[in-house]
Amino acid sequence: MNNYIPPFDITNIMLDRISSIMKKIGKLDNYKDLNKMPVLRRNNRICSIHSSLAIEANSLSFNQVKDIIDGKKVIGPQNEIQEVKNAYEAYKLIKEVNQYSLKDLKKVHGVMTYLTVDESGNFRKGNEGVFDENGNCIHVCPSPEQVDELMEQLFKWIKDNNGIVHPLILSSVFHYEFVFIHPFKDGNGRIARLWQNVLLSNWEEIFEYVPIESQIKKYQEEYYSAIANCNHNGNSTEFIEFMLKMIDEILEDLMNSTSVQANHVSSYVNKLLDFMEPGVAMTTSELMRKLNMKSRISFRKNYLTPALENGLIKMTNPDKPTSKNQMYYKV
Repeated sequence: MNNYIPPFDITNIMLDRISSIMKKIGKLDNYKDLNKMPVLRRNNRICSIHSSLAIEANSLSFNQVKDIIDGKKVIGPQNEIQEVKNAYEAYKLIKEVNQYSLKDLKKVHGVMTYLTVDESGNFRKGNEGVFDENGNCIHVCPSPEQVDELMEQLFKWIKDNNGIVHPLILSSVFHYEFVFIHPFKDGNGRIARLWQNVLLSNWEEIFEYVPIESQIKKYQEEYYSAIANCNHNGNSTEFIEFMLKMIDEILEDLMNSTSVQANHVSSYVNKLLDFMEPGVAMTTSELMRKLNMKSRISFRKNYLTPALENGLIKMTNPDKPTSKNQMYYKV
């Protein structure tokens, strides 16, 4: 097998973006607030799923996607509902897969496309092309006979260049090259975006819950334009610059939302959490005694309600929030 080297250039735009991204990651690490914000993490995950599917013309709204993931009944096209269920299961695998394993890649594709496409979990057997909105072919994909070798070369390249090429650049090169090869009959865009998350979260854990897909959705025309221009130019430089811009901007949004929510997680809430153990249920009276509090009104306003709203504690009987037998436990 020849050692394939994907063509791209390192530009000042990339270096500036990487510097900006690294500063933002450092600030988010200093917050250490995402660990205390399961609701924010969950919403970011739902945002990733909704945006990635919407890019591929899934018509379901964010709230419909959220309801499906929450197990609620939603009226809509059954194939689109199935796509949401599949994507949710696929994204749960981000930290479980081997980033260099073609077997794991196929496994994730099988989960992502379960009951929705032919050849699920297997590389395509036929010729494919990428068409624009007018039906014009803008990219003729490599023949199916080439796919196995091209994917093996791509995975070998990312493994050999781990620690040599910056992960932000390496993951973006992978994203472009994957879309260019188009190894599956369907679901290539969804898998390319998910696998970039796999690569990035293996570098920095925070990326497991950074909804890069939502930023791509905002700039969807530029996303496809960058891919098309790179196809024409024969290198992935423009696409790398585009993806670094997307990552930089979504981290800025995440910093702002994290900061806002962190202000809601007050010293009162942190004090309450210090007295609780994960999964151990306690009554309001027990919690107030531990906090040495007398006023039930003050306890609910400053401690209990904010902790519940931020998803840091839960009720043992959520269907009857005012039950006299209600207890609370730390998530």
